[in-house]
Amino acid sequence: MKWLLRLSMLAVLAAVALGAWLAFGNRGGRPTPRADSAVAPATLRDPALIARGEYLATLGDCATCHTAQGGARYAGGRMTPTPFGDIPAPNLTPDRETGLGEWSFEDFWRALHHGQGRDGRPLYPAFPYTSFTKVGRDDALAMFAYLQSLAPVRQSAPSPSVGFPYNLRASLNAWRALYFAAGEYKPDPARSAQWNRGAYLVQGLGHCNECHVARDSLGGLPRNTQLSGGQIPVQNWYAPDLSTQANGGLEGWSEQDIVDLLKTGLSAKGSAFGPMAEVVAQSTQHMSDEDLRAVAGYLQSLPARPAVPAKDLAGGKAQAAQGGKLYEQRCAACHGKDGKGVAGVYPPLDGNSSVNEPTGINAIRVVLLGGFPPVTAGNPRPYSMPPFAQQLNDADVAAVVSYVRQAWSNKAAPVLERDVATYRHTPVD
Repeated sequence: MKWLLRLSMLAVLAAVALGAWLAFGNRGGRPTPRADSAVAPATLRDPALIARGEYLATLGDCATCHTAQGGARYAGGRMTPTPFGDIPAPNLTPDRETGLGEWSFEDFWRALHHGQGRDGRPLYPAFPYTSFTKVGRDDALAMFAYLQSLAPVRQSAPSPSVGFPYNLRASLNAWRALYFAAGEYKPDPARSAQWNRGAYLVQGLGHCNECHVARDSLGGLPRNTQLSGGQIPVQNWYAPDLSTQANGGLEGWSEQDIVDLLKTGLSAKGSAFGPMAEVVAQSTQHMSDEDLRAVAGYLQSLPARPAVPAKDLAGGKAQAAQGGKLYEQRCAACHGKDGKGVAGVYPPLDGNSSVNEPTGINAIRVVLLGGFPPVTAGNPRPYSMPPFAQQLNDADVAAVVSYVRQAWSNKAAPVLERDVATYRHTPVD
């Protein structure tokens, strides 16, 4: 029935897109002249404002998406894969032809807060304006000042490779009506200043919900759902539920555990790898201690989650025995027979959120591809886990992953050989 629902939604979207294109398709498409700005040029050259903007842009992890591999920082060109096609990140340097050189602050604010380009057309939500809309105007001004201070780089972004009807920008008006509401973050007067700072960073600049919530068939995020976990489309990693309360993905994590992971990539509860390793390396390790604790405090306030019934190994006793034997041969030397790991070196597997996430994707891919924590100032020489794709077949990987997901205090569902086969052939990036 899911395919029928998606087909129906696509038909509606296509009809709306066609109508919008017929009505508005000939409007926009060309950059408008630079708007008269209420921001004085001298303001944008203020060193203190620029420094603050650099810090905020780092919190937003802007350079990661807006820097192509081997390319100039912030010059764009990196492709963001989506189920609807690949979308390139634009050039954010102040080049007048290919970057933001002709943009005013009002243009930048419109993009960040409203998700609209200089020509008024809606931007693809691969740019997470659904979260960035919560960023305050003063912070946006600081970020713009920083970007305008960069050396201009002339580099045009490639065109998006998006199929019909998603290649019609007007179709985004229908998507926005379903999933987007502009609005700055409003502090909760019943909460502390620290909690509100954490909420502002997580919901806005950190745009954590963009990965840590499951998207629907049209790529939308359900409203009023916060950080409940979800599979990252196309990339095929699972971003865990971030609640530390009962049945949450981070159940039992302390404030210090969260701070350690974001600061160093390693904590007593686990380590960062996959897309999160890049986030730690490029963004969160540079956060101030005050902001790290604000984020941790906010995450600890997330509610408990519904209990999920425990499941038995799908392959029965034979698979359990095979998985246990493989674990003893391949894993126990580092992670311990008790799954506790070695503090500061090898992460524990008992109670590990990446082991226990609902799909099993993360554990499968780490066994196949290896585990590589980020290099950080607090952990400059991290220990890495070797890949086993060439040494273990699909049945072996399914057995050892299922064993680990059922061992000790873990009660996660087993994985199947066909799951391993699928992710064995999934591109790394």
